Amino acid sequence: MNTSVSITINGVAYERSIPIRMLLVDFIRYEAGLTGTHVGCTFEGACGACTVHLDGDAIKSCLVLAVQCDGRWITTVEGLAEGSELHPLQIAFNEYHALQCGYCTSGLLMTGVDLIEKDSELNEEKVRHGITGNLCRCAGYSNIVDAILSVARARTREEEE
Repeated sequence: MNTSVSITINGVAYERSIPIRMLLVDFIRYEAGLTGTHVGCTFEGACGACTVHLDGDAIKSCLVLAVQCDGRWITTVEGLAEGSELHPLQIAFNEYHALQCGYCTSGLLMTGVDLIEKDSELNEEKVRHGITGNLCRCAGYSNIVDAILSVARARTREEEE
């Protein structure tokens, strides 16, 4: 059984007739053609590689049906950059060597941005707790935490000025 949906992803509206049981991650990858959102745990919500923002909140897109997102807006890792200008967290991941194979990176970026935007008093403990739903099998977490904290601190300094 199919149904029609209209989902805005990174500012672009996608109107499609889709199977009612299609997951949001599949809609993003196969209907919108945005492959930065990864599937790593075979749709169990355990790895966080599929993390996107739904109406501004970080969610695991392998646990949400696309029909639940009808009329809503999604931001994926492809939507973090503004044109050719990378998001500060994308730059920090590079500067702090916070990635290796890159499979988990998009999910960690989306989770990190969510943490930074929602908590003006981030510290190491809060970041480590906030990324517990994102698994990284290569890099370890110290550099990831440092990258997120560097952007959070820079944002706090900007807000104080």
